[in-house]
Amino acid sequence: MTALTSPMTPLQNSQGIVIQNVNQRDAESTQKTVQDVLEILGLAEDVDFSGGTSTAKNLQWVLKKERMATWMPDLNTFDLCERVGLQSRTLTADLVREIWITMLASPMAWAFPSAEELISAVRMRQFIVQAARKTALDFHTSEAERPSDCWTYREDTGFTVLPDSPLIQALIKATQPDVSGVVYAFSCYRATEYILLLAIAQEAQISNPALLAGLQKQWETRAVMSGRFHEVFLRETGSIETPLPISYYIPGDRVWFRNPDDASSDVAGFEGSWVFYLGGGQFSNFWQRNKPFTLASKCVDVYEWRNGTRRDASGELQMDEELVAQLVDKTMTRPAEVERITQRMFRLRDPQGVYAQGGCMDTSRESPRWVRPDTTDIVLPGMY
Repeated sequence: MTALTSPMTPLQNSQGIVIQNVNQRDAESTQKTVQDVLEILGLAEDVDFSGGTSTAKNLQWVLKKERMATWMPDLNTFDLCERVGLQSRTLTADLVREIWITMLASPMAWAFPSAEELISAVRMRQFIVQAARKTALDFHTSEAERPSDCWTYREDTGFTVLPDSPLIQALIKATQPDVSGVVYAFSCYRATEYILLLAIAQEAQISNPALLAGLQKQWETRAVMSGRFHEVFLRETGSIETPLPISYYIPGDRVWFRNPDDASSDVAGFEGSWVFYLGGGQFSNFWQRNKPFTLASKCVDVYEWRNGTRRDASGELQMDEELVAQLVDKTMTRPAEVERITQRMFRLRDPQGVYAQGGCMDTSRESPRWVRPDTTDIVLPGMY
């Protein structure tokens, strides 16, 4: 089998969506599968298609230039819904349209091994957004809670699900108080892991039951967390050397807003903020889910951390979250100050360990790996 290029690996003169190394006998059916989806979404006339001529060829779909110029000038996706007339915050079909449009406009190719893997990737993004909108948590950096009827904790294995407790339901119950009736303590990073894992598990339930069974067994024995979670389940798109456009986001992207203030970034949990892009110009807010962040309010939120620090009785630097909330509310009533802060923060971040003139905007985004049985690249670590 010919080696595949991972999603968002730059292909020569390529952008949009690419199905790679399609055998000649499968090219027609692959093209039809994608074309049928575009027809259903009403996007077929807005997309240019091209295909190679070799035995193993790449099939490519790219948003037409005139649509790019009208719908997302300068690759700014924040106003896409208003420009196109999408209601992606309330209509699932429009959320799916927004995901497809932003992927088709990508400045680097989203490369997939099959049309089915592409469809799964879109659906996982849909699941991420829908779960993030329902998630409400109690922010803690040193405490953590889970529903005791389906989770247990050991220091060497982390939070694991109890036998016969389905992983999908356990994740939902831990993060969605509409189901559990309780708001549980999480850090923002761990919260994003649960939402990503939930989306992967939900897609595996549809398209790869063996993967879901593996996830179930994994979380019954040992949780996969932090750097290992990133390695096993995610792809990172963009870098300091090759950053993504600063205003380009796809619904379902996991995003880091860095705290560019040296002093307040020393407070545990306030080095930055992990969120999801929800589409429609909004970012997730797990602590006040009915008040999702806009770009401006998120920039102001992170900016005001520098003004919300205090020393506790032992002299340790802490963040006064109530004070930060008051400062943010006050600042958001002053348009000129919001504009000043947004302009200051809306810059690409400095490299790690550097606090100079950079802002809070990250150079990369994160999204799930492939999940289909024949092409998944998720390798579970087991007990090790």
